[in-house]
Amino acid sequence: MARSGEPEQEGGNLVLVFGDQLDLDSAAFDDFEPSRDVVLQMEVMEETSYIPQHKKRIAYFLASMRHFRNELAARGRRVHYVEIDAPENTGRFETEIARAQRMFRPSRTIAVEPGDWRVVEKLRRLVRPPELRSDRHFLCSRDEFATFSERHPRPVLETFYRTMRRKTGLLMDGEGRPIGGAWNFDVENRKSFGKSSPSLPSRPSNAPDTITAEVLRLVALRFADSPGKLGDFDFPVTRTQALTQLDDFVANRLPLFGTYQDAMRADEPFLYHSLLSGPLNLHQLRPLEVVQSALQSTSAPLNALEGFLRQIIGWREFVRGIYWQRMPQYAEANALGAELPMPRFYWTGETEMRCLAEAIGHTIDHAYAHHIERLMVLGLFAMLLGVRPYDVHRWHMSMFWDAIDWVSLPNTLGMSQHGDGGIVGTKPYAASGNYINRMSDHCRHCRFDPKQAIGENACPFTTLYWNFLDKHRKRFTSNGRMKNQYANLDRKDASELRAIRRQAAKMMDAAT
Repeated sequence: MARSGEPEQEGGNLVLVFGDQLDLDSAAFDDFEPSRDVVLQMEVMEETSYIPQHKKRIAYFLASMRHFRNELAARGRRVHYVEIDAPENTGRFETEIARAQRMFRPSRTIAVEPGDWRVVEKLRRLVRPPELRSDRHFLCSRDEFATFSERHPRPVLETFYRTMRRKTGLLMDGEGRPIGGAWNFDVENRKSFGKSSPSLPSRPSNAPDTITAEVLRLVALRFADSPGKLGDFDFPVTRTQALTQLDDFVANRLPLFGTYQDAMRADEPFLYHSLLSGPLNLHQLRPLEVVQSALQSTSAPLNALEGFLRQIIGWREFVRGIYWQRMPQYAEANALGAELPMPRFYWTGETEMRCLAEAIGHTIDHAYAHHIERLMVLGLFAMLLGVRPYDVHRWHMSMFWDAIDWVSLPNTLGMSQHGDGGIVGTKPYAASGNYINRMSDHCRHCRFDPKQAIGENACPFTTLYWNFLDKHRKRFTSNGRMKNQYANLDRKDASELRAIRRQAAKMMDAAT
């Protein structure tokens, strides 16, 4: 392993590996010559400070990167690794790359296209920018998505998902038809736990080894003021651990994943969800191997298999395509004119709303909340309140262990906040407190009544929901998917709507 300041043989390639590209078979290593080429991995302070970073998120990235360094070395690949507390570390990608270029004098600098537009811009500013290679981790390349978009000027997830099913042949009968006779089984994937209390399977534990323990000590000392809690860190930080987690999910959670994927229950942050988004987004796992493993299950019903498949080859690939097609202008989108800052209680969890306290508490404790908490609790309240979409994205990037810019931005600004005006989703995910009451047990333990929109005990979700529909009537009243919502709004008389507007305005003032 190369050390800083050590003379090196010049003329080989300098291969950049960013923290979300931990794949031993990455395109960056094509034609790698161990005797001449060197890998550059960098822990840079700017990545932990350009926005606040959850302690567990920092620890997950650093521990995963350091384990990957050792895996590269075990394969005989020379690695120049710059640790975050190294005295010579400048703390910035551009200066660390330039310093390595001066040190190794490579004939070429090579990198796989980063997952963050901001990082791409930094690379472009280098005197000697790297040669960028396509990221074959994904099942749909950026060029393929561009071709798809030319054929479908307004890309829709369902159309894209069917295209990906046909391309991969997954859950297809060999004659171009979906197995089971339907493309999706959403109607079977919306069950709540109700009064039942199914026994949830335990998760595999990834006890910190020496490398991870050292990272945890570093984060506790150097990032003491960062948000979130560090205790009970057990994320999978190696490919081996990630594969174990995949096997456990397929065996123990996948059979009921589909049925309960939209359910919420108090004091249960993980339920039947896979917790594979982190290893997937850091490329420790590959999407095709993940879905192939799932489809080999003999105990999972079709609704679970299809629901999981749609998340991986449909939604995940779709939002990446949208991101790279629309950036950088996409980040500035704010179709609904939302201008409030992120409420302070999103960082602390100090709120009387039980559903929000639960979801934020999960985030503070675990740097994690499952997808329905992110969309229909955390995201929904921010949209109804009128928070700036990019602020929601920045909070998401700060607080979740698995957040990468390309996946977070379309999910938050687009799907969750409808800030893109309908590029990702054809309607806003607007709902009242009744939805949360139906899908969880939170409202039973909350002082607010999801059925009330006015008064001391009115659920803020319900008040803000009717106010949202009223405020944006001109934009959405002709949206066919919102016909029933506006029919219900039209049943309210003028005096009730005035009272709702007044109460909503007070809530918005109090939130800021």
